[in-house]
Amino acid sequence: MSVQRGIVIGGGAFAGLALALALRQGLGPDFAITVADPALDTRPSRDPRATAIVAACRRLFEVVGVWNDVADGAQPILDMVVTDSKLQDATRPVFLTFSGDVQPGEPFAHMVENRYLIDALVQHATAEGIDLRGLAVSDFVTHSGGMDVTLSDGNVIEASLLVAADGARSKLRGRAGIATHGWDYDQSGIVVTVGHDRDHQGRAEEHFLPAGPFAILPLSGKRSSLVWTEKRTEAARIVALSEEEFHGELERRFGLHLGEVRALDKPRAFPLGYFVARSFIGERLALVGDAAHVIHPIAGQGLNMGLKDVAALAEVIVDAARLGIDPGQADVLERYQRWRRFDTMAMGLATNSLNFLFSNESTLLRTVRDIGLGLVDRAPPLKGLFIRQAAGLAGEVPRLLKGEAL
Repeated sequence: MSVQRGIVIGGGAFAGLALALALRQGLGPDFAITVADPALDTRPSRDPRATAIVAACRRLFEVVGVWNDVADGAQPILDMVVTDSKLQDATRPVFLTFSGDVQPGEPFAHMVENRYLIDALVQHATAEGIDLRGLAVSDFVTHSGGMDVTLSDGNVIEASLLVAADGARSKLRGRAGIATHGWDYDQSGIVVTVGHDRDHQGRAEEHFLPAGPFAILPLSGKRSSLVWTEKRTEAARIVALSEEEFHGELERRFGLHLGEVRALDKPRAFPLGYFVARSFIGERLALVGDAAHVIHPIAGQGLNMGLKDVAALAEVIVDAARLGIDPGQADVLERYQRWRRFDTMAMGLATNSLNFLFSNESTLLRTVRDIGLGLVDRAPPLKGLFIRQAAGLAGEVPRLLKGEAL
């Protein structure tokens, strides 16, 4: 049996904090868990964005004790419609609708405002005695039986495993020499919260326009979160407009079906791309979330893919530790990589194909995709399969995503 030296998680956003809580629950209070991220000193969170949390990931948050803290402000997505049109078209015919629960009383997704969820995760991690450091991981060195992780204040932590949860531009991934492969889309996602006069009734809308999808995602109250895809130069132009000019561009795309619409915060544009790390693991290192993969937001699965990583890695680590096996061993980490890599590649291929299929002016492609959407809409078993896939409940599902404690 090996000595358990604890685990350091570099990155204190959703993935890093959720992993810390899952490990605390599975390994008990005596196992040392450290989360290091300079952003941990910035509380309460000021993140203005919102995220769709699919049913499987909601179960994870429920198991680790966080969901009740955000449930009252979470907006269930009860219905979804998909349209395909050009910006100047007078009407937007609906080609596909989704409604129904994955289980009775369990919607396939909820919209949650990021700042509330992050703050709840931090509060629970603090209450559980997890060591939260408002510092970056500056270096790490492996040696026989463990590794030394150096923080930006010079302190060194002995660990069995370092988890890189530090985002798409992961410095830990780079320091480990793990390359990525992928490409930029020459698209940006404009993110903004809007208010409107009429209630959305829990309906999400995905309007496929030639520049890319325009997603309207319901928030609590008469508000919605927009994820609006444009070519990068056009997105930069739009976010630089005056409030009045921006309102005109917004109204052209949003329409008036919910009454007068208005931006409630400053729109921001984020470059879109696709990449996957060539390996999800290194020597005593595991990548999770955006450090391992970034996909197009067209299917709203980016954060949820990261939480699937968390659920799989936590299960692998807890199973190993209970057997007295060093969780940083290569064979333990290989199990995590085998579990997550195929699903990640499949989702990346799917989102890339959807973006190619829908983000264009081709009349032929539009005809083909509209026929396809219409066929799916008329096939309830296929729609049910899509709903389970969107809810994160297809394939080999980790215990946390089934709502089971580790």
